[in-house]
Amino acid sequence: MDQQEALTTYLLRRADDVLILGHRLSEWCGHGPVLEEDIALTNRALDHIGEARNLFQYAGVVEGKERSEDDLAYLRNERQYLNAKLVEQPNGDYAHTIVRSFFFDAYHLPFAEALLKSVDPHLVGIAAKTVKEAAYHLRHSSEWLIRFGDGTEESHRRAQAAVDALWTFTGEFFATDAVDEVLIKAGIAPDPAAIRSTWEMVVDRVLGEAGLERPAPMHMASGGRTGHHTEHLGHLLSEMQYLQRTHPGASW
Repeated sequence: MDQQEALTTYLLRRADDVLILGHRLSEWCGHGPVLEEDIALTNRALDHIGEARNLFQYAGVVEGKERSEDDLAYLRNERQYLNAKLVEQPNGDYAHTIVRSFFFDAYHLPFAEALLKSVDPHLVGIAAKTVKEAAYHLRHSSEWLIRFGDGTEESHRRAQAAVDALWTFTGEFFATDAVDEVLIKAGIAPDPAAIRSTWEMVVDRVLGEAGLERPAPMHMASGGRTGHHTEHLGHLLSEMQYLQRTHPGASW
């Protein structure tokens, strides 16, 4: 695999993560548990989609096939999306949404910080903006998870149930393949192994403060990075892509 192909795939993986999570969070718009959280989740969704735009734009340039950010976001089929399976999981209740975001945020911040050391100036520029947003996202999801875990018996039960259900999807962030190996060797991408230790430290600390138990070692889901997804992604895409699929090239 040459560096151009590896970088294009890498950028699509990163972009798809935040695009799909951003769409999931946007589903809460107008349905949040309180007005402040309705606004907070909508702002988070916008942050993720903004990062996705920057990554898609760069992916289009690297790929060299004149595909725009909209082409990459809306005109691929399910098997061509390369996001981790965690981010496509349904919102569920609010505890489920918070745990999903927390697991992602605890990875996303150290990943963006590590990306600041990349030899690729375009990635450094994207990471510099992402770090500021990701720090707020992690603080938000951590505070809510502690509130749920250390709250009522019902909130604790729901938070623990979400941790147990979503834990199997966390390992995919730290798996590597030929794409990562090419870019790590070139100094373009950070090594996920270094990020994992930081993720585990943050997760253990917050779960401890929340009075929640870390699940026992289990099989970790995989396949999202190569286009093999859960049934949930197809339903999400049917809604997200509806306008572009129904009215190709629509503009206003």
